[in-house]
Amino acid sequence: MDGRVQESYRVRNIMDSLGEESRFQVRVPGSKSMTNRALLLAMLSDGACTLRGALFSDDSRYLQQCIADLGFEISGDEEGETIQVKGQGGRLPLDEASLYVGSAGTAARFLTALLGLREGVWHLDASEQMRRRPMKPLLDCLEELGACVEYEGQEGHFPFTLRPCGNGNRKLRVDIENSSQFLSALLIAAGSGEEPMEIQVEGSHGMAYIHMTLRMMEQFGVKTEKREGGVFLAGGCGGYRHRDYEIEPDVSAACYFYAMAAVLGIEGCVAGVHEGSMQGDMEFLRILERMGCRVWESGDGMCVQGPADGRLHGVEADMHACSDQAITLAAIAPYADAPVRITGIGHIRFQESDRMAAIADNLAALGIRCEAQEAEGSLTVYPGAPAPGRIRTYDDHRLAMGFSLTGLRADGVVIEDPGCCRKTFEHYFQVLEQAVEQAVGEKTERRAVTDWPE
Repeated sequence: MDGRVQESYRVRNIMDSLGEESRFQVRVPGSKSMTNRALLLAMLSDGACTLRGALFSDDSRYLQQCIADLGFEISGDEEGETIQVKGQGGRLPLDEASLYVGSAGTAARFLTALLGLREGVWHLDASEQMRRRPMKPLLDCLEELGACVEYEGQEGHFPFTLRPCGNGNRKLRVDIENSSQFLSALLIAAGSGEEPMEIQVEGSHGMAYIHMTLRMMEQFGVKTEKREGGVFLAGGCGGYRHRDYEIEPDVSAACYFYAMAAVLGIEGCVAGVHEGSMQGDMEFLRILERMGCRVWESGDGMCVQGPADGRLHGVEADMHACSDQAITLAAIAPYADAPVRITGIGHIRFQESDRMAAIADNLAALGIRCEAQEAEGSLTVYPGAPAPGRIRTYDDHRLAMGFSLTGLRADGVVIEDPGCCRKTFEHYFQVLEQAVEQAVGEKTERRAVTDWPE
């Protein structure tokens, strides 16, 4: 942990306070995935870029600091949600630097790939949480490409030093079953190269994020060729072009409020989210439709109307395209009329926490039956009435946000360490309270508790 004061958040059961026309509309911050991709693309561009609608959170701040530590001019305006970065045509101002990526997976993978393909000596370290997450498939690729990796701890993990060791291949294979970020990192790094690189992909996890990466690379002036058999040819296109860039609202964050509308049987809208979004978590809206919700696009953004009786349908959902919402779906699954089976999520065991185990443990703490099939990468949640209990977040923002939804229909649900949300959505609980106030038509107080009985 980072030494911050620990507290808990008691979620308010508001089911009995809702009216027939209860509704809410909220605004969420910019997309983390798009912000961190745009930061790296701007850094590699040929001039000054302005990123609008950017996210300011732990993850994006770590990457901004790393960019500054590499010698680039970068400045941010948090109130105006803008970041300015001055690229130098793919050149790095320094030839040696020490970088700390915190717990930001995108910063960790993207910077590692970029620096592993550049001349220089690069010392990289991360938080204890990020030190546990897999890096070996990416680091093995960099060694094939001519980098030397000197580990200062466990092989295949942070911390390590990268330096050039000679001419490597321009063809490689990368396994993305544990993280699609490995491929995104290599594609972005290769896109600024003078010579093309051929990347053979093994696995199919997270292709929605790969499509986002390719689309954003093209928006910054580099088109990647995709060939049959999972082969990508990146680079040799003259490098990235500077531009002003608008970042979409974070659909991953929006999904908590769509799920809130679903589980409460009311109408909820998130401003600025539209059907044409390039973010993979838009697929979660399709799952909510199958569970009995109505989904539509208004002039302000996408809206969800939950079933009038709050009774969701049990479904089987392959969530490989929107796996960040596996926790969200599991958290509202007890309120379905039949079991909810979630598949395509084996890789979430290797994220900020072992999310499959954390889901099962927290549901058990609430008296809800959950069966995890780790070998299949799936779990099944059975209907039930959640009992009072504490949600252990394991310093994982998505556990805190996801299980807050369970407590909106159950008494006594307490979220431990709500501050972990600052990784991607530091004001989540304030925005949740705004939504609750609109839904029930009254002011509410922040429910922080430190004396929950053991």
